Amino acid sequence: MQDHHRRSIRLQQYDYCQSGFYFITICTHNRFCLFGAVEHDMVRFTEQGKIAVDCWSAIPDHFSHIELDEFIVMPNHVHGILRIVDGGDAARWSTRWGTACRARTTMVAGEKYGVPVSGSIPTVIRSFKSAVTKGIHDMSQLSAKNVVWQRNYWEHLIRDEPALHRIRQYIRNNPKHWATDQWQQ
Repeated sequence: MQDHHRRSIRLQQYDYCQSGFYFITICTHNRFCLFGAVEHDMVRFTEQGKIAVDCWSAIPDHFSHIELDEFIVMPNHVHGILRIVDGGDAARWSTRWGTACRARTTMVAGEKYGVPVSGSIPTVIRSFKSAVTKGIHDMSQLSAKNVVWQRNYWEHLIRDEPALHRIRQYIRNNPKHWATDQWQQ
């Protein structure tokens, strides 16, 4: 049997518990339009799409150091800006619930593949994806073999105010550009 090792696409040596703004994109498995359809430049959600919206909106309920900024759930992906507010570094060392729907996370100094760091962006995204998957499986009585998400996600550290404004505008305008959107193909 061949031993496969997954490679992280996160920035090496970067502390994803640091305060700041993070632009996140998460795609559904095979970019299947699970969450709805775009009609007249607006997203019409399926029940699965409503679960994704509810779970994204609930992130601050489970991670008190995370603030939501602009976000949108599209038919086959989610774009959002998460902000870690001060205390992000402290959250990593505190004893608190680190995921929304699973057990307490392990406290370690740095994010390693398969070892969650409480309060880090990868842990928040892992929790979100897990909560959406569980909600969809519970609602539709699908088996756990039905994959909802692509294996990973795309993230970008937002470094300045002009970039933050450009990304916010991109997210707001996403439904208007659905017909030519790179995430649709």
